[in-house]
Amino acid sequence: MKLSRTSIAALLFALVATSGGCTLVNRVRAKNALNEGARAYKDGRFPDAEAKFRDAYELDPTQKNAPVFIARAVQQQYKPGVQTPENLSVGEKAVAAYQEILNRDPANDDAYKAIVFLYTQMKQDEKVSQLLSERAKSGPTPKAKAEALTILASKQWQCAYDITEQKENKVTENKPDKILIHYRKPANQADFDKAQQCSTEGLKLAEEATSLDANNANAWSYKANLLREKAKLAEMAGDNAAKDDFSKQYDAALDTQKRLSAEDAKRKEEEAAKTATPPAS
Repeated sequence: MKLSRTSIAALLFALVATSGGCTLVNRVRAKNALNEGARAYKDGRFPDAEAKFRDAYELDPTQKNAPVFIARAVQQQYKPGVQTPENLSVGEKAVAAYQEILNRDPANDDAYKAIVFLYTQMKQDEKVSQLLSERAKSGPTPKAKAEALTILASKQWQCAYDITEQKENKVTENKPDKILIHYRKPANQADFDKAQQCSTEGLKLAEEATSLDANNANAWSYKANLLREKAKLAEMAGDNAAKDDFSKQYDAALDTQKRLSAEDAKRKEEEAAKTATPPAS
């Protein structure tokens, strides 16, 4: 039987209306589920919120924010500092949720930082170091690489600082107008060697960070701090020339950090002024 143009048009309209109607209904249901999830989240009912957000995502996979809402709802169920298997399992579940976001969008900085934060809270230092090292090598942008390098540098600084600032490794000299602190070599040579290794590696990481992102005030801050550690260690070794050289480099790096911090603060003030609502006349 030959169908007329009118009959064909009517059939196509029916097919489109049927499929489109189903999609439309699912989108409406998904929106309702998101709203219910948001209310549950606000009320602190995070398992319920997670379930509603997952329902919304199943109903409408085009919902871009649903995976983020799911991850945050799961993260809220994790209790920082509690090392029970059950709680750590929740932490891993939150990591997996954020990892799904990263798999779709490798440049999603918030998801990456959330994973690092969760592993830090779970005291899984090896995984944190692994994530940071991978980011430092293959981050999506030079800025992202620099941020990872800076965090790695901060860990090396802490390693050196914990040794050089031990009470037995420094002597206080009281002057009429100031107090001077002199540093002396640890009794244990292994401690001195460890501090040297940490400060050397940390300074290398900080310098790489500043070369990738010269405007990163935090990277310059740790570069300055690590140069300070090198100066202290040079004093411990009795190498005054090296101490003076590292001190000069420290002053220069600190000046750069202060300048960049001031510029950042000014830029934020200007941006806030632009977005501020003018007073009603």
